[in-house]
Amino acid sequence: MDITLQYFDGCPNWMIADERLQLLARERPDIVLGYQLIDTVDAAEHAGFHGSPTILVNGVDAFGDASAPVGLACRRYMTEAGPAGAPSLTQLRDAIG
Repeated sequence: MDITLQYFDGCPNWMIADERLQLLARERPDIVLGYQLIDTVDAAEHAGFHGSPTILVNGVDAFGDASAPVGLACRRYMTEAGPAGAPSLTQLRDAIG
């Protein structure tokens, strides 16, 4: 399973998502974790980037919301504990199956 973490350096929340994804990758050897730096508005538009962090599972946004704006922004996730800058570990586990 390919998981790509899309991010931009202006948002620190991607590092939290990365820690959680690395933990999952250690638990599941079938996960191949990759990274895609989105560093310009043009790159965001080309990638359909809905904010940092975005987690793609086999190329599909695991938490997709087509109505979310495209651009260089921090993304928000509704977690069990309320709004957060990254999905919880439970949400990530559920998203990848």
